[in-house]
Amino acid sequence: MKEKGRRESKQANKKERKKERKKERKKERKIERKREKRKQASKQERKKERKRGEDKASKQTRKKERKKERKKERKKERKKEARRK
Repeated sequence: MKEKGRRESKQANKKERKKERKKERKKERKIERKREKRKQASKQERKKERKRGEDKASKQTRKKERKKERKKERKKERKKEARRK
């Protein structure tokens, strides 16, 4: 009798673990789909930016170049001011 009870509980545990694994896989797939969606969206965005002729890297380099130019201009202005005084 005890053996039968053990077997049933063992099967019940097995079934429970199977359900848990199934739930876990479902969650993983959901997360993966979201990840893939975000990846596709960013890919699409980059494609649009390229069409406009602005990818992020070139945009940043242009921004840095402008910043350097402004810095040089300010330095020249300060030198001129110092000479005037």
